Amino acid sequence: MHTPVERVREVLAAHGSNAEIVELPVPAPTAAATAEQLGCDVGAIANSLVFSVDSTPLLVLTSGAHRVDTRLVAQLLGVGRGKIRRADPDFVLQVTGQEVGGVAPIGHPSPVRTLVDTYLERYPSIWAGAGLPHTVFRTTFTELVKVTGGEAAAVGTG
Repeated sequence: MHTPVERVREVLAAHGSNAEIVELPVPAPTAAATAEQLGCDVGAIANSLVFSVDSTPLLVLTSGAHRVDTRLVAQLLGVGRGKIRRADPDFVLQVTGQEVGGVAPIGHPSPVRTLVDTYLERYPSIWAGAGLPHTVFRTTFTELVKVTGGEAAAVGTG
């Protein structure tokens, strides 16, 4: 396994998680591709999306069945909607140490403020990226909030 995956594994272990990292047969850079390979509902995939809020990183973990509603996120953060922008690939790599298409919710060089889509709570298990486009781990909503230090929030629309 590569360094980003090892960092994810270390964070999981540090939080007492017994989640195992799974290597998919082929890269799955989208929620739909991941769900197809895992045989699960696309809504059970936790997408890791990085935004910039006045140059400060924000990680939004949203259900694969949702799109992030920046209006909702702006209200939650108490900022204008125009202050939230989808990060470019260079910013994502700088902030997470991982490339777009394989960003995990954990294992970043420094803590990143994280919002976790409450829609994910409806699934008994969910899948999140593990640092590379072909790696994932199974977790629960509660564990995902815990290991990320994230805030549960309604962030998406379907």
